[in-house]
Amino acid sequence: MTVPATIHADADVDPTADVGEGTKVWHLAQIRQDARVGRDCVLGRGAYVGPGVRIGNQCKIQNYALVYEPAVLEDGVFIGPAAVLTNDQNPRAVTPDGRLKDESDWNAVAVLVRRGAAVGARAVCVAPVTIGRWALVAAGAVVTRDVPDFALVAGVPARRIGWVGHAGVRLVPAGPGRWNCPVTGRQYAQTPAGLTEDHTVTEDHTLTEDHTVTEDHADGLVGEHGPGTGQCDDQPRNRSSSAE
Repeated sequence: MTVPATIHADADVDPTADVGEGTKVWHLAQIRQDARVGRDCVLGRGAYVGPGVRIGNQCKIQNYALVYEPAVLEDGVFIGPAAVLTNDQNPRAVTPDGRLKDESDWNAVAVLVRRGAAVGARAVCVAPVTIGRWALVAAGAVVTRDVPDFALVAGVPARRIGWVGHAGVRLVPAGPGRWNCPVTGRQYAQTPAGLTEDHTVTEDHTLTEDHTVTEDHADGLVGEHGPGTGQCDDQPRNRSSSAE
């Protein structure tokens, strides 16, 4: 059964934006032109999605979170209350000669949040940066470099302080180079490249990354890809200062 999107009367959704089936858009949320939001998502009160942003299926954008273009969020991503995904490496209101900056004076850069990752409340991701699959950014952290898959990062600037599993719970040691999730029982192996699920333990807990494209809202949001452009011709881009 198809469930249409639910968009609150006080929300501001541009006519060119694409909102997937079953998605809920709450009070005062804004979705700008050409943005695409997948199926079964939740956008909380006051959430902002910039022009051309791409959001996968089953994502949660909490109250007053700011997702600036050209950000890309894969499936199952959580963005906590008042978190910010920036897009301006060198923020200035004016040029060196005192002229107010316009579209031609800066280039927007992206935050890419991979499948299943979570960004905690009031955290700031300073673009360009990638948050790895199933990683967890602690509340209030400032992310200035790429975060590996399954990493738990915290602080200013954010640094890895542990590992988390699919349940978002901190993993516990289970032998040399081995980690265990106390909730799901899944086992993980640490390699020089980072953390991966240990598929030698059991087939029941195998993580499968869906590299197939399913319907329009999944296009480009699962598997390897680069960030979208997020360009808009008729309206200025909104900038999120990396100094905020």
